[in-house]
Amino acid sequence: MARNKPATFAVAVVALLVVTGSAVLLRGTSNGALSADRYVTELDQVLTGPKTPHVVIRCGANEDRHLNADNPVVSPGIPFGAHHTHEYVGNRSADAKSTDESLAAATTTCEKNDLSTYYWPVLRLTDGTGHDAHADGGGLHGNTGEVLRPKSVEIRYDGSAVSDVLPMPRFLRLITGDPSAFSNDYGPNTRARWGCSDRPDRYTTKYPLCGNATTLRSYDFGSCWDGNNTDSASHRTHVVFPLAGGMCPAKTFPIPRLHVTVGYDVPAGRPFAIDSFQEELRDPATDHGMYINAMPEEQMAELVGRLNRSR
Repeated sequence: MARNKPATFAVAVVALLVVTGSAVLLRGTSNGALSADRYVTELDQVLTGPKTPHVVIRCGANEDRHLNADNPVVSPGIPFGAHHTHEYVGNRSADAKSTDESLAAATTTCEKNDLSTYYWPVLRLTDGTGHDAHADGGGLHGNTGEVLRPKSVEIRYDGSAVSDVLPMPRFLRLITGDPSAFSNDYGPNTRARWGCSDRPDRYTTKYPLCGNATTLRSYDFGSCWDGNNTDSASHRTHVVFPLAGGMCPAKTFPIPRLHVTVGYDVPAGRPFAIDSFQEELRDPATDHGMYINAMPEEQMAELVGRLNRSR
């Protein structure tokens, strides 16, 4: 996500994370540092929902190290408009200058020539110095520390448990989660999901301490399309989430539901945090993901056919 004006609050670096049993202590912090209660060992929420057919698209784990402080969904044409650093898989050209035409002409890290753009804020070890300590999106915007490379990235498209799905329109733009969740008092757009690979049915909105297990971040996107638009002013109202039970609200139509899971090997005892707007204090609940569908129409048709035949 992006801002139209510079953020104004400072974020201090967490100097040391000490884990003792279930307690977490942050030492060497100053005003604005991450508070201890943002790290937890217990995953207090349970994943629910019907089982649905799905298709996985392999896109790698950003081995190309495609990083920038742009946001082609929210701030197209504005370099460094995100005020934090995003990590990408898929379309190799995605940045502030991206257009539908440039995305369609680019190359991709995904199989089957899926030219879509999938991106989210980077995760950092906050007790070290990052490559961008004096750069926009990094230290100049309060996001300090060494960027942690993902161990894995899963791109999954889910079908519907209650009906067939329609193809996504090409160049559909989506966002999930609220990058201003802290300022917004954790309102309805907050959708951060943090978890551990050894407890796949549970999650939390805080930073999980997973021990030897892989730390997971998950992003679920809306899947009920208004049938007309590929974007909207809020980047949310043209595609909304299903109702309880899986049905889409009136005047919306089911499309494949994108689910992205990113895994990290976080070194034991090292403090970590995502990038955020400075005033959001790197709160884990501000986690969010963005997407631009540039999948060729014939591939989207094949994907939808597989989802619908598997119901």
